[in-house]
Amino acid sequence: MTDTQPDIQALRQRFQLIESKRESLIRLLEQPNLGTLRIDVNQALEEIDDLIDEFKRTFPDS
Repeated sequence: MTDTQPDIQALRQRFQLIESKRESLIRLLEQPNLGTLRIDVNQALEEIDDLIDEFKRTFPDS
């Protein structure tokens, strides 16, 4: 392995951190006074879900 190749375990740890942030977005959506920010939060949630799906396809043993 070269220095430029990412360590798979480090990638998994980073991914778990990103995945854990998803719950924060869900809680944010529950706020009644979110206004137009709700659109951005929904978009972020969709992108995280896409990232989760893609990561699990790329690293199925995760």
